[in-house]
Amino acid sequence: MAYQTLQVDIRERIMIITIHRPEKLNALNNTVMEELDLAVEEVLNRGDIGGAILTGSGEKAFVAGADIAGFQQLSPEEARALSIKGQALFASIEQAPKPFLAAVNGFALGGGCELAMACHLRLASTNARFGQPEINLGLIPGYGGTQRLPRLVGLTRALHMMLTAEMITAEQAKEYGLVLEVVPPEALLPKSLALMQKILAGPVHAIRHILHCTYLSTSASQDGYAAEAQAFSECFATADAREGIQAFMEKRKPHFQGK
Repeated sequence: MAYQTLQVDIRERIMIITIHRPEKLNALNNTVMEELDLAVEEVLNRGDIGGAILTGSGEKAFVAGADIAGFQQLSPEEARALSIKGQALFASIEQAPKPFLAAVNGFALGGGCELAMACHLRLASTNARFGQPEINLGLIPGYGGTQRLPRLVGLTRALHMMLTAEMITAEQAKEYGLVLEVVPPEALLPKSLALMQKILAGPVHAIRHILHCTYLSTSASQDGYAAEAQAFSECFATADAREGIQAFMEKRKPHFQGK
């Protein structure tokens, strides 16, 4: 489908979703959020797409935050509705049965940092910067930042970032465990594609179960261990598991077919 604020490209079962508002440093407004929702649904519903890479247009920003101009007239009730809507969108990425990878190519601030954290994996270019500066507006992160940031970087570092609004560099983000790898800007997309291709070469059922059970490990309201055991057993009912075990025994590379 056609998007106004997104550029979409599909390569070898990978949908590359580029947020395209370079004049606004790819800031999130209502249109971007609505179109991201549609793009996520497209990834999830299309059988020819195995996963997605999210990135930003231009060389300066992944997503530099929410479009603050839209905040000026919000009532508390409207702000709560906006937060709940954003949380639901980012949760649909975090809980997706297909892998989402953030290729962070510049500023990832506020809602941009929250969007990156909702993805399953993150790679960053050397010029990337991360931060939750909402306190400078008298606000707090509203799209899940207070929950995901402590899980990813630890409580002390998360509190420091949120309470001081200080940005961290790409190398600091790697040290903190927020990103997997830091690469030169020109290598970011090729490296992201290569990583996603490596993941998608695996058995689709096991990928789906790993994503689901790992998400449950962060939820105190659900028994992730029981879900893991159930999913582990379900993998054994698949042809891919039988092929993987057989290939291991025969000391050869498995040929997975998604069955």
